[in-house]
Amino acid sequence: MKYYSTQRKVKEVSFEEAIFKGLPDDNGLYMPEVIPKLPKSFFESAEDLPFYQLAFEVLSPFVKGEINPDALLGIVRSAFDFDIPLVHIHDQVYSLELFHGPTLAFKDFGARFMARAMAYFLKKQGREINILVATSGDTGSAVAQGFFEIPGIKVTILYPSGKVSKIQEKQLTTVGSNVHALEVEGTFDDCQRLVKAAFLDVPLNKKLHLSSANSINIARLLPQSLYYFHAWRTLAGYPDEAIFSVPSGNFGNLSGGILAKKMGLPVRGFIAATNLNRIVPDYIESGKFNPRSSIATISNAMDVGNPSNFQRMMALYNGDYNALKKEISGFYLDDEATRQVISKVYSEYDYLMCPHSAIGYEALKQNRKNFDIKMPGIFLSTASPSKFTDVVEPVINNTISMPERLQQIIDRKKQSTVIGSDYETFREFLLSQGPV
Repeated sequence: MKYYSTQRKVKEVSFEEAIFKGLPDDNGLYMPEVIPKLPKSFFESAEDLPFYQLAFEVLSPFVKGEINPDALLGIVRSAFDFDIPLVHIHDQVYSLELFHGPTLAFKDFGARFMARAMAYFLKKQGREINILVATSGDTGSAVAQGFFEIPGIKVTILYPSGKVSKIQEKQLTTVGSNVHALEVEGTFDDCQRLVKAAFLDVPLNKKLHLSSANSINIARLLPQSLYYFHAWRTLAGYPDEAIFSVPSGNFGNLSGGILAKKMGLPVRGFIAATNLNRIVPDYIESGKFNPRSSIATISNAMDVGNPSNFQRMMALYNGDYNALKKEISGFYLDDEATRQVISKVYSEYDYLMCPHSAIGYEALKQNRKNFDIKMPGIFLSTASPSKFTDVVEPVINNTISMPERLQQIIDRKKQSTVIGSDYETFREFLLSQGPV
């Protein structure tokens, strides 16, 4: 399998090259040149497969000839060693809980697979790299844990000062070892801009061997298709089609769903659910993509004003706006309405959600009228509500039980370096740290 840039200005590369380069030199994003159609036999036997075997079958075509089958099986068994419950809420509404991994967020899927795939290649090559990642919340903690003490890899995480939850900040600033946190005086978009600028800085890349673990990396995207297959095969009776509501920030999660559909998964449509950073819902309505400065909200992982994976969404639809609009609806919710949803669902159904998941739920509820009401609808529950106690507890007027893995980090000392949002300061910091 070869991987092309969405800008189509550079040559195609192998999976190994794409995973380490992260960002093509033309500022596009890597995509597989062919999206394989899974055979009928896969769908007929999917119910009986353990999740790691399902993952192996879906991912194999993308790494064929580069990761041998035994190694790939070992990678997915190690990466996806946690539960993925599909919880019935009411009627035909289901929550796909993606937060049972080590950092209690869906980004464990991509980060853990990517870390192990990189380690496989690095061992073969006998070399080392520097990982750069920008985070608006959960990506940072997932990458920090996924890459912790992986040999030959140094990790630098950039996050916007004062714009992630206290628990998220503790998760990404208390790891230590090969993981360093940079607290940027700016927004997530500033963090993302700095990372992109570093990748386009040829002399810096040559000296430090940079790679990315953001959703811009193809190795983060591919595993995000897996749980769509899992959700479908978990539904009773194998429905002809299902609806997925996807809380979205940088839109890697939704791109993973579209990829699953292109591989043959029977999906009627998707809902791109966002907060006030409504760039993609506005595009779906108007046909005009208008990135702008991000707005801080209580659903902070979606505070993205210029979603990188929009390029991938367009590539998956061959740049056809009408084809995209036919399959994807847009939805957004402000903070007060999000709080009301959390309260209402907790009160009526005894089900507790983080702010991002609440937006996904409400998007599904309000858009069901556009589909067959008997068709199952699944919203992705992207993070544990226990990571957002400062938001959720006042809403439900109750205390959330804190998982042991989070409780252990609360009293740890924060370790971060504060920097401005200008590129030269960031570049000087990276050079001062030196190679791995």
